[in-house]
Amino acid sequence: MTDEETKPFNLNMHTARLLMREPFFAALSRRIDKTESTSIPTAGVRVNPHTAQFELLYNPEFMGALKEEHQLGVLMHEFYHIILEHVTGRKPAHGLQRIDNIAMDLAINGLTEMRGKLPSESDPGPMMPSGEPMQGVFPGEGPFVELPAGKSYEWYLEALKDMADKNKEEGEGEGEGSEGGEPGDGDPFGGADSFDDHDQFGEVDSTTQEIAKERLKEAIKQAAEEAEKSRNWGSVSYSMRADILDRIQTKVDWRKVLRYFVKTSQRADKRSTPRRLNKRFPKIHPGKRVRRQAKIAVSIDQSGSVDDQMLAAFFSELNKLAGIAEFTVVPFDTEVAVDKVYTWKKGQNKKTERVMRGGTCFNAPTKYVNNGNFDGHIVLTDLCAPKPIASKCQRMWMTTKANAARPYFQTNERIIAIDA
Repeated sequence: MTDEETKPFNLNMHTARLLMREPFFAALSRRIDKTESTSIPTAGVRVNPHTAQFELLYNPEFMGALKEEHQLGVLMHEFYHIILEHVTGRKPAHGLQRIDNIAMDLAINGLTEMRGKLPSESDPGPMMPSGEPMQGVFPGEGPFVELPAGKSYEWYLEALKDMADKNKEEGEGEGEGSEGGEPGDGDPFGGADSFDDHDQFGEVDSTTQEIAKERLKEAIKQAAEEAEKSRNWGSVSYSMRADILDRIQTKVDWRKVLRYFVKTSQRADKRSTPRRLNKRFPKIHPGKRVRRQAKIAVSIDQSGSVDDQMLAAFFSELNKLAGIAEFTVVPFDTEVAVDKVYTWKKGQNKKTERVMRGGTCFNAPTKYVNNGNFDGHIVLTDLCAPKPIASKCQRMWMTTKANAARPYFQTNERIIAIDA
């Protein structure tokens, strides 16, 4: 046995090869973290509670035991859990049960592009901890032979509940054929279960989930644009392409994007306080109060391209975000009016006057922000100037609808239209 064969399977080293013929998934994969984990038996996706990034967790022994076509199938299966918002959907009050997990997998495995890509009864995968070989659940096969392909998670969930109810009425379940569908004698689902880990679906707080959803929209948008540009979506079906394009063509609410930008710029400020209990040393040390705050620079183009109506709408939204961020207003044209820079405070009605009348150079505010201690940079402008130098913090451009559609320069940074 060679050294290569004894090394643990590293998914990051194999992803490009596995997705060579799947340009859409390859582009999406670059925006999803992939982390080795022996805490799960197979694979699973989640929102990382610390970074709000989507993360694919995989057991290297499990992934390494799969044949190549099945490795590709597992990758696509996990990515579809993200695309179809199974990860960020509202978790049932009773938590995810086996019946929910099966319904999600039926919605994915019944897709045209998933045919033959996952282990099945006729082509099983490696042995699972249960002692049974790994195999997926598929509409039209096994206990789900009467279920059609191409339906949603919600549709399959209702169909499975009907199966469980029918099984119970016929007296075969003896309590085992309930909606939870635990395997055993009289199991309406024939012992079938999801092969991957869904335990962390819907587990993060609402703020983290909101951030993750915005990141998902952006990731899918960029991956779809790459696939459209190359005119190559790989095996993604026409119906799924239409569904994906419909998701990204939904009108963007600039107010939500602004809130998302501010929240992703926040950093934690931990301070000791006797009002909070220290769970580890309750009688020795005070507890910690965590306050998340962001320092955001707002650079305003003084060339006349930003009108009063647009400014009024923008600052109205800042007023709602003042509790979670500090905003510094930076007027500029070809240079920054340093003596006119000020910190904007909640409830402040100070009108931003035109203090300069020159052209536009984005390097000036970028250098000013790079030299400061800022967590984020928002630029209000018409975008009619050359591409600036790189920003040390995340940067977003806000402009009119017409200018957002035809920016002067190309950038991977977000450009948002304010419809005041």
